[in-house]
Amino acid sequence: MLDFSQFSGLVLFMFIFTIGFWLLIFLLTFVVPYWIGGTIWENLKLKKEAKKATQGK
Repeated sequence: MLDFSQFSGLVLFMFIFTIGFWLLIFLLTFVVPYWIGGTIWENLKLKKEAKKATQGK
């Protein structure tokens, strides 16, 4: 059996582990794709502007 200090340590560990797990899931499903998509979008806009600039000269 666990005494109170061991039980509270286990609960704290599981709480921190669970927060880390859900943070990792959030980052992998929302933040990283948003970041990659924004980078691709920005590069496409820059290439389009550069193409317009070269055609205008």
